[in-house]
Amino acid sequence: MRGPPLSPGNGIPAKSGSGVRVRHTGIVRARAAVFDVYGDHLADQAYWAPISAVVTLLQACGIAAPATRTAVSRMTAQGWLEPMTRHGVRGYAATAVGRDRLAEAWVRIYRPAAPDWDGRWHVVVTARPVDRTQRERVTATLGYLGYGRLAPQTWIAARSSPELSTALSGLQIGYSTFSTTDLKDSRELLARTWDLSELASSYQAFADDTAALGARLGTGLSPAEAYALRAGLVHRWRKFLFVDPALPEEVLPSPWPGQLARDLFLEAAGDLLGPARIFVAETLAAAGVPELTTEDPRG
Repeated sequence: MRGPPLSPGNGIPAKSGSGVRVRHTGIVRARAAVFDVYGDHLADQAYWAPISAVVTLLQACGIAAPATRTAVSRMTAQGWLEPMTRHGVRGYAATAVGRDRLAEAWVRIYRPAAPDWDGRWHVVVTARPVDRTQRERVTATLGYLGYGRLAPQTWIAARSSPELSTALSGLQIGYSTFSTTDLKDSRELLARTWDLSELASSYQAFADDTAALGARLGTGLSPAEAYALRAGLVHRWRKFLFVDPALPEEVLPSPWPGQLARDLFLEAAGDLLGPARIFVAETLAAAGVPELTTEDPRG
């Protein structure tokens, strides 16, 4: 089954292969915000919502209605969403490919620690891209899946991605893979493949900002304020999915601030979840959705 490619055109940032800093600009793009809404709050609605509710939720984050409608239209054309009417209300649901991608991203966002490592490195060798567009999409896709570029068509990751076959088939590019435990001078090689110092700086900045955010969590935020605050937090954390290759602790510089940043994120996101979900439920109900489900099937 082919799905939409991971690319800047789909509202997903490309990754250079050498590392990209996660900067806090305070700006949330409409397409990225729609992904966040569906992935973070709509699993219990089978990833469906009225378009009016999506507009309202994004307006809480400072995104105007025309930008939201344009983003939804583009995501529909790209195969992430599809129009669907429920309860007599017009809305949009994530496609099968979109649901799989959202569920996988949710697990990566909220997992409590980096996954275990079996000591093997996974290497992917792709065919030569036919043009610049395909090359950029391959780079963005493999970067998102945790691969760094060793050579123009050679990529390496600490683990084989279960999405690799579907993702590269969707890009219509050939490839071969193998695993190895023989990686000489691994620290030096990985330092050339990923800019780990830049990534560490990004994690430390995120940790500092999130620790400072804790002071606001006990100040009686309204559900709408909590939703907007959490949306910005999740959006910023989600960017690490595209730049962090999830390397094993054994090869990371020490001290490494990634786990501290993760712990602070999970604590703050958890504190904000209850009131944020109240705002989402109220918004869906106002848009005509009856009998809201209150439990998230993902746990």
